[in-house]
Amino acid sequence: MTLFRKFSTATGARAMVSEAADTEFLRDKPLVVDLDGSLLLTDMLYESFLDVVPIGLHANFAAVRALANGKAAVKHHLAQTSELDYATLPYNTCVMDLIQSAKARGRKVYLATAANAKHARAIADHLGIFDGWFASDEKTNLSGSLKAEILTAAFGKNGFDYIGNDPSDFPVWEIADKAYGVNLSNSVKSRLVALKDDYIALDDGNAGTRPWFKALRLHQYVKNLLVFVPLATSHQFTLANIITDVTAFVAFCACASAVYVLNDLLDLKSDRAHPSKRARPFASGRLQLRAGLLMVPALLLFSLMLATKISLEFVGVLVGYFVLTSAYSFYLKRKMLVDVVVLAMLYTTRIVAGGVAGEIQISQWLFIFSMFIFTSLALIKRYVELARRLDCGLPDRSDRDYRIGDLDVVAALAAAAGLNAITIFALYVTSPDVQKLYRHPKALWLICPILLYWIGRALMMAHRRQMDDDPIVFALRDRISAIAIASIAAVVIIAI
Repeated sequence: MTLFRKFSTATGARAMVSEAADTEFLRDKPLVVDLDGSLLLTDMLYESFLDVVPIGLHANFAAVRALANGKAAVKHHLAQTSELDYATLPYNTCVMDLIQSAKARGRKVYLATAANAKHARAIADHLGIFDGWFASDEKTNLSGSLKAEILTAAFGKNGFDYIGNDPSDFPVWEIADKAYGVNLSNSVKSRLVALKDDYIALDDGNAGTRPWFKALRLHQYVKNLLVFVPLATSHQFTLANIITDVTAFVAFCACASAVYVLNDLLDLKSDRAHPSKRARPFASGRLQLRAGLLMVPALLLFSLMLATKISLEFVGVLVGYFVLTSAYSFYLKRKMLVDVVVLAMLYTTRIVAGGVAGEIQISQWLFIFSMFIFTSLALIKRYVELARRLDCGLPDRSDRDYRIGDLDVVAALAAAAGLNAITIFALYVTSPDVQKLYRHPKALWLICPILLYWIGRALMMAHRRQMDDDPIVFALRDRISAIAIASIAAVVIIAI
């Protein structure tokens, strides 16, 4: 067990350093490692903030009040309030390999971070590889020149090697013997080369735009095609309506992406504990949390700018969609069955938005059918999630109000909602409304068995564990689903 002593500084920054730091190092100079963006592919300030945000207004107001006492006080408050799972944080494998190599050679390794001492202590305890740590406390932000000063006092100028990642590390790199740069931007690389032309780059490769494509959920944009449903069902195909609906589609895509990014940021802890969701860009550290927090308002502003080009009524629907989906992300998704009803409402809102954009009256048949069919799909999604936890031997999620034992009930409710949707469609085919829009309305009867087959098959695929956790995504990739959709489109064309 390593013996630690407190390291006193004039500034009061927190530090724990092994007694061996005062003696001659056995083989090499110690290796000092930065935390945010270096050892971790994330930032503990944003991790703490995003963990505290869903807690409630009291905790968030307290964080705002802490701002009056400076950045260190905010970090301290967020650190003390948050409850992070340090084992699931995204650690940089390149840096971890370098640390392990240094330890194998008998070198001392220290953690020096501007993050709060609570995080530094917890990560040091979890990894068990550090001989000591330096961190911020409630009064002192251990960054830049201050970090350089404390490390100089501990190890002497040029008495250690340092791993860092951003401009705030330049004062430390300057007084370090050897400099390591982690995933540096081009501007930081140029400055570091001028300072230390023999610096060592630790890059894990440029992921490019692919993580952003995943974070924005481009494949989910197909759901926003629902804004074209009122135009298609009313047969009011004019150039003006088509242009308006395309604009509405893009506005909803931008708004939906903002929601997806926000949801991923708020779900970091649960995503990292999930067998597949832990690979999401923000959870895995491939995208920085700060970039996500900036992207959300940017996407919303773009969405609203497009919405104002259509009408104020459409702006109202779009804002209502964002408010409802935000309420879902923050609170409603944790409520049993309320979550699936809200998901069905969000899908139906896209249809309502298409009607508002094109000034088309939404049929009551279309509205009721949408609620039932999308409730069924939302329940199938929950069934798949519960089945996966059952198969993986995972416990019930603490942040959701479903239990693995609810599987059979969820499946029954999904089937009931799907069959009710088909019943509504059958009643629509026999209604006087259909006579006004179709020359051969009886042909629409063929859609009923197709829908019955598709919903029944979706339930069977979910039961057999052959479906993704989102039935919409499954339908996009499934050949049989593509045939079913094409068949329904063909029947509608024949009926027209």
